[in-house]
This record gives sequence, C-alpha cells and structure tokens, in this order.
Amino acid sequence: MLILTVLICNGGFAEDVEELHGNKIMDNSFLLEEAYNQEPGVIQHIQTFRYLEKSENWEYSFTQEWPVPGQRHQFSYTIPVSYLNDPVNETNIGDVALNYRYQLLFQEEVALAPRFSTLLPTGDYKEGFGSGVLGYQMNIPLSLELSGKLVNHWNMGTTITPGNKEAGGADADTFGYNFGTSLIWLVSEHFNLMCEAVWNSPESVQVDGTKTRNDSFFINPGARFAINFES
Repeated sequence: MLILTVLICNGGFAEDVEELHGNKIMDNSFLLEEAYNQEPGVIQHIQTFRYLEKSENWEYSFTQEWPVPGQRHQFSYTIPVSYLNDPVNETNIGDVALNYRYQLLFQEEVALAPRFSTLLPTGDYKEGFGSGVLGYQMNIPLSLELSGKLVNHWNMGTTITPGNKEAGGADADTFGYNFGTSLIWLVSEHFNLMCEAVWNSPESVQVDGTKTRNDSFFINPGARFAINFES
C-alpha cells in the first residue's frame, strides 16, 4: 500500500498556537485524524492518494478545512475519488463528507476534538462508489505531545448508514467501527516521519439483504511535508 499526502496552508500560525505547540505540522495524518482545528485566518487544503497493490485499486481525496470563525469550531468537506479495478474498471466520485469538529480541549500536551460528519449519497452505489443514502459518522481524535519531537495520536469512531444499498438494490442498516494510533517524529517544522496502526470494521450489504463484516488492519510507516503560503 502506497500513501501520499500533501498539506497546503493559506495563512500563518496564530500566536497562541505557536506559543503552545510551536510552528509545526498540526493536522491529519495519512490514516488518522489529529486533534487540532485550524487557527483563525488559516484555510488548509489536504490531498491524499492511496494505492492498494493487491487489488490495484486507488483512492484520492481532497479536503478543505475552515475555522468558523476561530479554532473552537471547524467546518470541512472531503471529496473522494476512486478507481475500482474489479468488477467495473471505472473511476468515479464517492460519497462526499460534510464535517463539523469541535475543539473541546487544546493545551500544551493534550488536545481533543470530536468530529461529526454527514455523508452525502453522491457516489453511484450501483457501481460500488457509494451507499445510496445519507450516512453519519462520529470520530474522536486525541493528541498527546510526549516530548518536543514525539507526538502520539489516537482515534476511535463509528459510521452509521441507515438503509445502506448494495449494487442490486438490497438494503440494510450498517454499522462500522474504527480504532487507531500513530507515533509522529517531528524531524523539522515542515517534515515528519511517522508510523500508524489502524483497525477498520465496516459492514457491507449482500444481494439477499444480509450483512457481512469486513475487518482490516494496517500498519503504515510514512513521511509527510507541508507547504505554508503567507496570506
């Protein structure tokens, strides 16, 4: 599995954020969320690409995050695009996510920012790109600063999709769960090395309306960099 993420920020670091955490990358990892909302005046654009070697499928997403209007409240949206090698051999948009995140805690060594998302049925469920109905997701990111160079992140969440549709039209209420952790090494202000471990347990609807749970576990070493543009 190959993953690449590029972060582009418009705006500088707010003074209170710099005082607490310094001028460093503070946003989502490849597979996990970090518990830091955007500071006032900062809009962040995140592009992620993931290639799955076994299936030869790939996934791309574009996310834009906005403070509303300050760091306590954040709105974002995520547009996913994916390629499915089997059975459709097609590239298409998936279900777009509208996200609200609340900065519940933001201190020098710990941050907590629960997120609630509405998943819009923009993907074609008949081709395997979406659920065909509204879905809902809750995730709780927790970030712990272990030292000046090491940060630990934790995620726990669930996805609920009432009346999730399979390609033939059968539907059922599905429930998914996710749990993960990561360790980030802050090599410099704009470059990090990391290792993430993530467990996902979504349900899929079968042709007869029954459900199957598909568990997956990923260990992902990686690197990321950020580009800051002055506003």
